[in-house]
Amino acid sequence: MTDRDRRGESPDDEGLPEIEEGRYLYCLVRADGDETIDTTGVDGEPVSLLTVDGVGAVVHQCDTIYDSADLTEVKRWLVRHQTVVDEAGEAFGTPIPFQFDTILRGGDEGLREWLREEYETIDRALSELAGHWEYRVEVVETDPIDDEALLERDDRLRELDERIDASEEGAAFLLEKQYEQRVRELQQARRESLSDDLQGRLDDVTREVHALERSPSATLGDGSADGAPATDGETLCRLTLLAHEDDEEAVGSILDDVAANPGLEVRFTGPWPPYTFAPELGDDEGATQP
Repeated sequence: MTDRDRRGESPDDEGLPEIEEGRYLYCLVRADGDETIDTTGVDGEPVSLLTVDGVGAVVHQCDTIYDSADLTEVKRWLVRHQTVVDEAGEAFGTPIPFQFDTILRGGDEGLREWLREEYETIDRALSELAGHWEYRVEVVETDPIDDEALLERDDRLRELDERIDASEEGAAFLLEKQYEQRVRELQQARRESLSDDLQGRLDDVTREVHALERSPSATLGDGSADGAPATDGETLCRLTLLAHEDDEEAVGSILDDVAANPGLEVRFTGPWPPYTFAPELGDDEGATQP
């Protein structure tokens, strides 16, 4: 009955596939039958709200998937999709967001049937997510600890340094490799310690914390917002948080403590709709998922 029609394929020679009575899904919200949403969606389509027993689906009618070789157009679609989800969140509270280009077949009746089938999961998720939003955190080291500071902290590194000074060229070369390996180990241990400590502190004021893949390098800022130059550095950790809106100040206070450390900068963004923490919806054959 329900299909997610976006598969990520490029359009073939015959053009994009047609979808009979498609409904493009932006998000699900808590709403009764008397509420509406007045906005336009992807490609200027009028957005509507269809409700079943207190659950509303923010949608627009469509007859094809959205796919284009024009990256500017795709970006414009993505931005508009996110804008509609944000507007729905402002109007109705925390939504269950869907990824761009999630489409259900079957028209309004098909959508109602799907909402009834998934009602228990949707209703529970909306209750659990109420007032909670996703936040992203990135901690960047802009001024790495130098070898002198590491030598002061680590007995093994000092021993290797002394042996290098006392060794002939061949032996010194091998010891230098061990020295470099030890430096990498200490740097990795520092990253893990900082990330574990930060996650532990954030656990106390959030509902969920997840580590994200760490980028090897990062640039914070572009100088356009506050006049500060862009800052390059190494990413120590990246986290995504699910936190109640009332706890945003507590999260910010913890991050301020981290940013107070010399050589560290923190990027904190949000609130975002909880994409990472939304439930999976649909069965194996109807793979409609947020």
